[in-house]
Amino acid sequence: MPLILILVECGLEIIPRQIRNHSSVKKNRTNKIYSSQLLDNALHHSAMKNLKNSIKRGRPDIVHLCLLNALGSPLNKSSNLKLYIHTIKNKIFKFNPEIRMAKNFNRFKGLMAKLLIDGDIKYNGTNLITQFPGNLKMLIESFEDHEILLFSSKGALIKNHREIFTKDISKNLIAIIGGFQKSGFSKEILHLSENSISISEYPLEAWIVVSKIISYYEIIHEII
Repeated sequence: MPLILILVECGLEIIPRQIRNHSSVKKNRTNKIYSSQLLDNALHHSAMKNLKNSIKRGRPDIVHLCLLNALGSPLNKSSNLKLYIHTIKNKIFKFNPEIRMAKNFNRFKGLMAKLLIDGDIKYNGTNLITQFPGNLKMLIESFEDHEILLFSSKGALIKNHREIFTKDISKNLIAIIGGFQKSGFSKEILHLSENSISISEYPLEAWIVVSKIISYYEIIHEII
């Protein structure tokens, strides 16, 4: 079975109404340009200071790098990856493995803003990104006979990747990785599984974890 990868609590959202009148937001935002409507810590840091849970918000760059790593992998190109992102606002999106993700960051931001506003991305009648009509627990329960792995620097350190993945494909294996800058998983995420593991002695950026996890899975299943 394909690896199911869910990037959770991603800092991906439209600029909240309560800060739209802030000078740093008004300077860049226009309804005519999708990318300017996406919350971005690099542009809106001063406006975000009073937002709840601000440390996890406004980081579309993390999502961008993670998606480029995942979608460009042999695992995805061989149709052995199911990829989802879950946002800090509890929206869930599924990515068509054939999507060609924009490498330019501003174009990516525009695409993500359009996705959040419209709910999906289509091209020539093909669904490239679709919204899952439910919460994270419902998504996970939609996969029968599943096993969940939470990847966290606070988890039990596993040095041998063969102890993480095996050649057994009888179960739906769900890998959950945090798509945020700092802090840890929320209680909602931690309640999903007691199987929390770490793959390094050092804290790693989300896109590095995505790359390593996919590489481990490819090696085990001889996907090159």
